[in-house]
Parts: sequence; structure tokens; C-alpha cells
Amino acid sequence: MPRIILEHVTKCFDKFVAVDDLNLVIEDRDFITLLGPSGCGKTTTLRMIAGLETPTKGRITIGDTVVFDSEEGIDISPAKRDIGFLFQNYALWPHMTVYDNIAFGLENLKWPKKKIDERVKEMMAMLKIEQFEKRFPSELSGGQQQRVAIARTLAPKPRVLFMDEPLSNLDAKLRLEMRSELKRLHVDTDSTFVYVTHDQLEAMALATKICLMNKAVLQQYDPPLVVYNKPVNLFVADFVGNPTMNFINATGARKSGNDIAVHMLGKDMTFHSLEPVDGDLSELVVGVRPEFVKLGEGNFSGVVYTTLPSGMETTVKVKYGDDMVTSVVFGSVDFSHSLDMPFSIVGDNVILFEKGSGKRIAIGSLS
Repeated sequence: MPRIILEHVTKCFDKFVAVDDLNLVIEDRDFITLLGPSGCGKTTTLRMIAGLETPTKGRITIGDTVVFDSEEGIDISPAKRDIGFLFQNYALWPHMTVYDNIAFGLENLKWPKKKIDERVKEMMAMLKIEQFEKRFPSELSGGQQQRVAIARTLAPKPRVLFMDEPLSNLDAKLRLEMRSELKRLHVDTDSTFVYVTHDQLEAMALATKICLMNKAVLQQYDPPLVVYNKPVNLFVADFVGNPTMNFINATGARKSGNDIAVHMLGKDMTFHSLEPVDGDLSELVVGVRPEFVKLGEGNFSGVVYTTLPSGMETTVKVKYGDDMVTSVVFGSVDFSHSLDMPFSIVGDNVILFEKGSGKRIAIGSLS
């Protein structure tokens, strides 16, 4: 399987910059999710790697082959890049059976009939759709159609599989099931997957690394738990996580070592940083994930504003003066509205951001 390298890749549509100076390395057998809000450039990035969109400038390499270079005038067609592309609407031939849909690409590649039959049956077994061999797409559910589309895409043994929001047309329960199937399929096929989504839960669940973009610019490229626990800026911290991170305005001043005097929520506290602190402390934003807001005890006291029990956990919003703090309580619990609720901020995953630039300047604990 190949390594994919993007060097200074830019795409402009007239004066609109869709992707701005993107540098990215996708390692062999990675499952990469291109994540971000609508219009951030993720689909354009996918289409440029696949050859369906021509970059304005830059260089793209797949394996040992340069497939695009604006300076050298290289632009290899999609058909010669040895990739598979799974579209959002699956694009199955309605007049063909499941077997014929999967065999279609192999027939165009002039595979021998015996080899086609072996490969189609292998794909149907892998995707667990053998019983639908003679059915037409209109006779299948959305999840079954998606499995057929994946089988057809994988049949020619592409080096890389590209997917553009392939689960967006499915209902919530089926999306959850298909996420598990895609993750298993990635391991079974030993392939490189590049996947576009705007759903951060999907990206967290599937990816080996998340490429998070905003307004055409790469924000962070790291494994999911690194993106979640160590966001590089306020945008990343806000976009990844459900419920979203709490953001509390604060002011700070340096103390001894890596300790910072922080004034937040009307109280003076000490922030103990786990790393050297480099940044402006005059105006800060303190970021706290909801699971680190502990209810029932602590040096803050508010009232329960609203609760959202879901069975496994309950999301609780606590009003503290003019601020609203969100907590996640695990277990089947609920709280009465307007109940007095003390709370504390625990753990060493509290994050300090510069308010002006939005960049992360420290991770640590409060006391």
C-alpha cells in the first residue's frame, strides 16, 4: 500500500481559496478522516488526491509516483492513480443485479471471467451480502446498498479507498452499525482509507488520524485522542467533543515555575502547568471538558439549569452567575431544575488558551 504526500497544495476557484497551502502525509494503512464544517475544503482535498479536481499549485505523490506537480506540469488521470472512490449516493447501476454491479469494473478492466467470478464472490462474502446476489439495488435497504457499493469499489484491489460522506444518507442506528463495519473492513483489507465527514463523532470512532480543517486551512493533524485531549487552538477544542468543551474567560499572571495565578468564575486559583508556559496571560480562556466538571462538591456553587439524561449518562448544565458550565455525569441519574449544585474542576486536562490568538498555551490542573 502507498504513502500519500501533499506538498503546498492550494486550490482556488477564481478569487475563492478552497484549500490553502496544505501539507499532509498519509502513511501506509492509515484510516484518515478529513473533518471540518461545510466549506472548509475537506471534499476538495479528497478530490484533488483522487484526481477529480486539479490543484492550482502544489505537488501530490502516491507511493513512488508523482501524480500531480504544478511546476513540472504533471497531472495523472484518476483512472491511472489506482484508487477506489465511494460516493455519497453509492451510484449503483439500477438495472444491474448486485453481482453485476460488483463485476462491472472488473469487466471494464478485462479481467478473465473466472477471476471476476472469484473476486465478486470473495467481496460478497467479506461484506456479508451473498444472499443478495441476484437482487437489484431498488430491492435493498440503504445499508445493503452501501455494502454493495463498498464491494464494487474494493473489487479491483485499489491501493487507496476514498470515501466522501458515505454514511450521511443512513439513519442513526444504521450509521452506527456501518461505522463498525468500516473499521473492521479497514483491518481486513489492509488498505489505506481516506474518509470525508463533518461528523466529529464519526471521525473520532473511525480514524487513526484526524485532519481537521477550517476555512481552507489545516488546523490539526493527529490521532483522535490527541485532538480531543490536546487541541491546538480554540476552534479544534470547540469542534471536537460532544457535549462541547466549557470555555471560561479568565485573567492570569505568572507565579513560580510553571504555576500561573488565574482569576476565573470570581475566584483566584492556581493553574499547575504540565509543560512550559509560553504566551500572553493577560486575557485567557480556560477550557474544561464536561467530564472533568464534578458535581456535588467543590469550591463553586451554582444551580441546575437543565438536564439531558440519556440512560448511560446525563448532561447537566449548571448556571453560575452569568456563566453556564456543562457537566457529564455517568450512570442513570437525573437532577431537579433549580437545585443548588456545588461543583469542582478536577483532573490535569484543563487547558489554557490565549483569548486573542486562540492558541493553546498550557495543559494542567487547577487548585
